Amino acid sequence: MSTPTPIYLDNNATTPVAPEVFEAMVPYLTEFYGNPSGLYRVAKEAGAAVTKARESVAALIGADPREIVFTSCGTESDNTALWSALRTTGKKHLVTTQVEHAAIHSFGEHLETLGYTVTWLPVREDGTLDPAEVDAAIHDGTAIVSAMWANNETGVLFPVEEIAAICKKRGVLFHIDAIQVPGKVPIDVRKVGCDFLALSGHKLHAPKGVGVLYVRTGTRFSPLLIGGAQEKGRRSGTENVPHIVGLGRAAELALENLIDEQTSTRALRDKLEHGLLAAIPGSHRNGHATERLPNTSSLRFDGVEAADLLLRLNEHQICASAGSACSTGSLEPSHVLSAMGLTAAQARSTIRLSLSHMTTEAEVDTVLALLPRLIAELRQGTPAKV
Repeated sequence: MSTPTPIYLDNNATTPVAPEVFEAMVPYLTEFYGNPSGLYRVAKEAGAAVTKARESVAALIGADPREIVFTSCGTESDNTALWSALRTTGKKHLVTTQVEHAAIHSFGEHLETLGYTVTWLPVREDGTLDPAEVDAAIHDGTAIVSAMWANNETGVLFPVEEIAAICKKRGVLFHIDAIQVPGKVPIDVRKVGCDFLALSGHKLHAPKGVGVLYVRTGTRFSPLLIGGAQEKGRRSGTENVPHIVGLGRAAELALENLIDEQTSTRALRDKLEHGLLAAIPGSHRNGHATERLPNTSSLRFDGVEAADLLLRLNEHQICASAGSACSTGSLEPSHVLSAMGLTAAQARSTIRLSLSHMTTEAEVDTVLALLPRLIAELRQGTPAKV
């Protein structure tokens, strides 16, 4: 008996690899398997494919291909940007926010154990950030400001252009964790004016294990990994050619699907969110109503433990999460929701539903029909149906 196809609503955690991406990768796993630094055909073909992927990623974010550094993941990209700033400036102060992904949040906590100082900027109740808080936090010892473009749990967008302008005025480097943004919001690093920007392949229908760090031309840079001369000496280690090729193809698809994500996916997200809020008493949205990604809903249901609800959803082959995949299993409430002023009980009653252009209206209708019943059963203490 075949396994039912799941309804996948956890795209902020990871995305399925697009068929076009997989097809683009296969030749570099089978036929053109050479080291891209080699001089023979199977190596030269691999090297040419990396060059093409670099151009595709650059086009996605409005960069020069020479500003693209391939990494292993978004966490490496984030860590590299911050270490580089600290090393090249010699300064020991980081400005970031209380709602960053663990790649920045945990890094900042680690820095504090090493004698660095971190200013953790608060957010408003709707999850938005006041740029004036950034300006007030910068001082002569500040090496870099790091802020996410879109929050991974709530989808709330930060005013990155305003923050970039403040950093430029104050002579401070600015790094953006843009990992949730590609294919959902247009990216133009020239218009934004950042010095560093991080991406992760598995958030835009490429495979896990590949990421990008944008380094603006003229920005002083200190690599995290030291070894060979790959990536022009900015990231040593033999390039992961198949995954880089996949990321390049995914970048092309992200540009092609951008309008669809902003219209069709947003419409499905709104149908799902509004339908659930209307049908379920004691339900609430976390985060700003409009200043957020078009695919993300953070919803809380009074009197319901998210962990119990997610188990019920899983029984019906519906995939969702309580928030960041990097904190799954933690007994602590979400640091993002806590920073927004939610109580521990409210945070633990929150689930995240994140769609993509692959989500169908039939799938949304299924969730709309099922979720209110599951919540009613949980509130009444009704045992799960086996």
